Amino acid sequence: MSMKIAVLPGDGIGTEIVAEALRVLQALDLAFEFEQALVGGAAYEAHGHPLPESTLKLAQAADAVLFGAVGDWKYDTLERALRPEQAILGLRKHLQLFANFRPAICYPELTAASSLKPEIVSGLDLLIIRELTGDIYFGQPRGRRSAPDGAFAGAPEAFDTMRYTRPEIERIAHVAFQAARKRRGKLLSVDKANVLETFQFWRDVVTEVHAQYPDVELEHMYVDNAAMQLVKAPKRLDVVVTGNMFGDILSDEAAMLTGSIGMLPSASLNARNQGLYEPSHGSAPDIAGKGVANPLATILSAAMMLRYSLDQADAADRIETAVRAVLAAGLRTPDIWSEGTRKVGTREMGDAVVAALASPKAITTITTGS
Repeated sequence: MSMKIAVLPGDGIGTEIVAEALRVLQALDLAFEFEQALVGGAAYEAHGHPLPESTLKLAQAADAVLFGAVGDWKYDTLERALRPEQAILGLRKHLQLFANFRPAICYPELTAASSLKPEIVSGLDLLIIRELTGDIYFGQPRGRRSAPDGAFAGAPEAFDTMRYTRPEIERIAHVAFQAARKRRGKLLSVDKANVLETFQFWRDVVTEVHAQYPDVELEHMYVDNAAMQLVKAPKRLDVVVTGNMFGDILSDEAAMLTGSIGMLPSASLNARNQGLYEPSHGSAPDIAGKGVANPLATILSAAMMLRYSLDQADAADRIETAVRAVLAAGLRTPDIWSEGTRKVGTREMGDAVVAALASPKAITTITTGS
């Protein structure tokens, strides 16, 4: 049967990196059905909205969504509901994508590119699971008003609401415990229970769910300490589960441990394993069109798509093996380049991964240089 993939490149470098991921998928010779649509700023320009109804319907009907990136500084003056970033929030909401998987792997070839000492990040392999549809990003009420109380009562104020229901916490906890079971059997739940009632509730519910997974070791940690541990001893961590806002911040911090956010894929899944797959980085309008963006996070996101939504684990393994072969051959986009490696552009990196799919050994013959 054909696997239907909605392709939403978005803005900035999104079109460039998604193009390379599509070339890699097409090289697998599987029965894909690709359909492309506008999203983000590109959709606003064409349709007056960052997530047109036609794009949403395409995503809802697809087996999986391959997403690039959205956003550009020129849209920052639009009302919030029309900004490009609302497209990704809308897709998460309408597709009920509640579980975000963000693996952080430091490939041996990239230890020198990390901002930390090699001995701290060498061999790093952790998974951050971020709850994606609740918390302060979606909580109501929100808005602007005159402050009803406090030291500055009557002054203009803005407010957002942090909220989590028991079912929201339970379902992400089950996902996290099951993921930990398949890895090293360790789960760290990150919260701010000492200050926030929402996260005392989070801690209580996660602890209750733990009773169903006695084979998994559970640890709780405040988010400020977790942020410190990520740069102090990240290899101590295996699977980390946390709320929407904390997960947003911690996963970007973890990205820099790997050498570049350009290396981090992500998967956002609903209860039916329908997923949206995107690189963890943004649209980078400052380098858009220059052909220097790193496509590997998007290519690795495509591998996650094959594994989690399309039941094609062997094909996912092939892509990941090809990426490792390319890195071992010394090919680097500017964000991960170092002395003694060969600097290549977006298209060349895509070419190399496609070549490595055909023959991983062939790519190792490429001569490295500056």
